[in-house]
Amino acid sequence: MNKIWAIARKELAAYFQSPVAYILLIVTVSVFNIFFYVIIDNNQEATLRDVFKVMEFLFVFIVPLLTMKTFAEEKAAGTMEFLMTTPIRNSAIVLGKYLGSIIFFTLIILLTSIYYVIVEFFAAPDRAATLTGYLGIWLEGAMFIAIGLFISSLTRSQIVAAICSYIILFLLYFSLNFIQYTQGAAEAIVRYAATLSHAENFAVGLLTTADLAYYLSTILFCLVLTRISIENRLWR
Repeated sequence: MNKIWAIARKELAAYFQSPVAYILLIVTVSVFNIFFYVIIDNNQEATLRDVFKVMEFLFVFIVPLLTMKTFAEEKAAGTMEFLMTTPIRNSAIVLGKYLGSIIFFTLIILLTSIYYVIVEFFAAPDRAATLTGYLGIWLEGAMFIAIGLFISSLTRSQIVAAICSYIILFLLYFSLNFIQYTQGAAEAIVRYAATLSHAENFAVGLLTTADLAYYLSTILFCLVLTRISIENRLWR
């Protein structure tokens, strides 16, 4: 566990050693603040449901920027082989890098918690729906990061990693738009794969086993694939 945490701290430090992290934080929170004001002003409702929808959409763009360098940068700099020949299990390397990215992402989420405080101060929101909404956004971001981590492990180019991550996340986000062209089992698969199908339940206060299984199983699957990817590279 100490080795995982050490890698996570190294990954987190790498974020803040670059001005990109600060720019990303400032821009992201600023955009969220603008949408929060506009949505609350237009809806006149004590709910963050529509805010969560905006956050979910914007994370499709933001997360690939967080994950594109995790492994790709190591490969491009030639430090990947050194890292993998240290007395650290490959699983610890993957989990450490994943944990570092998750911590940075969680920081972004925490900076938006002021929205709940504001709504709670001026009205009486549905607390359960707000908490599950935040949980859903966090789980979806964690899943996006796991996908981005896997893509980054396949290439040494950060640009390629970002573009491929964008393609996959866009397909997951907009897959419900293609449901009209499917039927039967294919329709059920597309509906289950769509992130909107699951995030919407969290946003309205529904916490189901199927939704939790969707996020957690995808995260685990992508982390396993990431480990296999870096192990295959080592043997080559």
